[in-house]
Amino acid sequence: MKKNLVILTGAGISAESGISTFRDAGGLWEGHDIMEVASPQDWAKNPALVLDFYNKRRAQLHKVEPNNAHHIIAQLEPDFNVHVITQNVDDLHERAGSSQVLHLHGELRKIRSSKNYTDQRYWEGDIHLGDLCEVGSQLRPHIVWFGEDVPAMDEAIAITNRADLFLIVGTSLQVYPAAGLSDFTPSHCQHFYIDPNPSKESSRNLTVIKDKATTGMEQFVQLIKNL
Repeated sequence: MKKNLVILTGAGISAESGISTFRDAGGLWEGHDIMEVASPQDWAKNPALVLDFYNKRRAQLHKVEPNNAHHIIAQLEPDFNVHVITQNVDDLHERAGSSQVLHLHGELRKIRSSKNYTDQRYWEGDIHLGDLCEVGSQLRPHIVWFGEDVPAMDEAIAITNRADLFLIVGTSLQVYPAAGLSDFTPSHCQHFYIDPNPSKESSRNLTVIKDKATTGMEQFVQLIKNL
């Protein structure tokens, strides 16, 4: 029987594909203060600015490709039951071939009704003011903003509860509740953490790989070959 490998990914894995990370730029994301475009209050105050910001993020997806870290994760599926739990809103894991991907913080290529969370659909172009759902509410990005609940968290915990191996890659573990997921692994689970500046140190149940995502994933594969 295949072992369950649960992988929590963050912005660092997509950064190597050219997607900017706001935490590395003092809270700025390509000139935008992230705190002006990532909360329900921002949406209420200036929906046009918020839509423009995410329209640009969505357009950027057409210009980037999955990197070696994404591809290595997908290539682990024949040997492990791989579940990717990602904090990223891009679709690079799916495009690399991963078949079980749970997005904690939403997806850029989806939109939803501003009044009904379950009214979601795929959307490739821009969202404009005046684009409405079937019941007349403004459409918004399918993104979990600061201060909003994380509806996928219960499913993420259930997946983590079954992990034999739990890998963290590309995240500084500063955003909760995602950062606390490792607390829900079973006692036998082996933990791995890939980050050039890890916020956790090696311990009995944790192996730290101090490297960026692409080369760190290569090291991870070597470590688990005989597991």
